[in-house]
Amino acid sequence: MMLDGPRIAAKSGRAKHLVVFLHGYGADGDDLIELGALWADVLPDAAFVAPHAPEPCAVTAFGRQWFPLTFEDPDERQAGVVAARPQLDAFLDAELAKHDLSDAELALVGFSQGTMLALHAGLRRSRAPAAILGYSGALVWPEKLAEANARSDQGVPPPVLLIHGDADAVVPVASTVAAAEALSRAGFAVATHICPGLGHGIDQDGLLLGARFLATRFGVRP
Repeated sequence: MMLDGPRIAAKSGRAKHLVVFLHGYGADGDDLIELGALWADVLPDAAFVAPHAPEPCAVTAFGRQWFPLTFEDPDERQAGVVAARPQLDAFLDAELAKHDLSDAELALVGFSQGTMLALHAGLRRSRAPAAILGYSGALVWPEKLAEANARSDQGVPPPVLLIHGDADAVVPVASTVAAAEALSRAGFAVATHICPGLGHGIDQDGLLLGARFLATRFGVRP
């Protein structure tokens, strides 16, 4: 089954960039697509899409999941991102082809479980995306970063920005700190922003920083 979800067309009328939102556990694409409406003025040439994860969430009546989270298996996240990656890659390839774009014009934006998948899949694309932006997430399998060989035509890995609230009780902020340290050691250009007092969510500062990051990576003047 091919992934699908809500879309927002490029404000300029012609998509030169593609921003793909990957939602968190128990949500769906509708949870993040409105970020595209908020960012459209900053990224007028970007098309936005927020696919629904392929599986019904085990703990909510209406939400979706990229992979199960029972917290009973220590290898659950590793197996989950590996299983979810092929379907996401197929979706990204189809969306890029639809807009006649390449990975150099692609940005992945994840929240929570979506960040875990964005990092895992984005760092392993055959060509590096322009940017990976992760909110309130974690890096799964840091010891496997040698596999993360996505590079641009210039041989540069995708730049990463990780944003997290220091009051997050769902995914601790330490997860972002550890992810940034592991990525940096492996040679990735990674930046972080910690939002004071923020729980498991995205605040105004995070939205502004995320928009500026994507604009910079797309070569757009913010």
